[in-house]
Amino acid sequence: MPGPGPHMMYALGAGTGLMRLSHGRFTPQHCLFYALNAFLGPDLGSFAEWLASFFPAGTAGRRLGGLAMDFVHHPFYYILVLGFPLSLFYAWLSRVLLSKGLVDTVSGVALSRKQCFCLVAAGSLSHFFLDHLFEENGHSSMYTWILSTGWWQGRAPINPDSIIIIGFLCTCLIVGFVYINRVKHGESIITNANKSLRLIMAIASFYCVWCMIQIYLRTPPQPAIGEEADLGVLVFLAIYFFLPHAFCIFSVTQKDYGNEQLPL
Repeated sequence: MPGPGPHMMYALGAGTGLMRLSHGRFTPQHCLFYALNAFLGPDLGSFAEWLASFFPAGTAGRRLGGLAMDFVHHPFYYILVLGFPLSLFYAWLSRVLLSKGLVDTVSGVALSRKQCFCLVAAGSLSHFFLDHLFEENGHSSMYTWILSTGWWQGRAPINPDSIIIIGFLCTCLIVGFVYINRVKHGESIITNANKSLRLIMAIASFYCVWCMIQIYLRTPPQPAIGEEADLGVLVFLAIYFFLPHAFCIFSVTQKDYGNEQLPL
């Protein structure tokens, strides 16, 4: 699986991009805590299991190490088990770093527990974005499931229904996006972005439903759209790419800045 370098560079790179795009509202502290949880977070389970390996087999220490691996090195259990205590720790650490002048928040206000919880969740999911793709010699359960939603039994048959349905959904997506963001219709860019996001989520939901019907409800199953593993790819990206970045956005507060426009 990826080591500390890729995890840290991926999270810091994404965090730095958010800092730039948000004009500083996603602060250096946000970026640091996000990166720490993307690397150090779920791997605490692996570290605990490694420490437990020094205990004799069958002892309580070895069993505790195994439990730590099962419940900490997991994209969602990590959030449920350690999310609240870690949010308390990072909120405290934010105040310390700010008071010592080590890592800035730009606004001069320490991060709240809610903000830190969002960063813990974002870091955990980003950690497994890399782990699911690049561990177990490409045979992780998630990666295997993604590939299982494709069609690998020879050349995929041409399905006119799929062409019509997928073509209709993609057309609705493009036409709807253009309509929402048409020139000079009086809506702000934020309002248009929110409407566009709702459109994308709606089309993605219908797309996934169509794929599930074709793969899991038809007898015999047939390819949803050629050989493509679209269902697995969409679900994976939604959970492990878009959701952690959404948590990063949720961790940003506007009230500390009022209506101030930070410079580019």
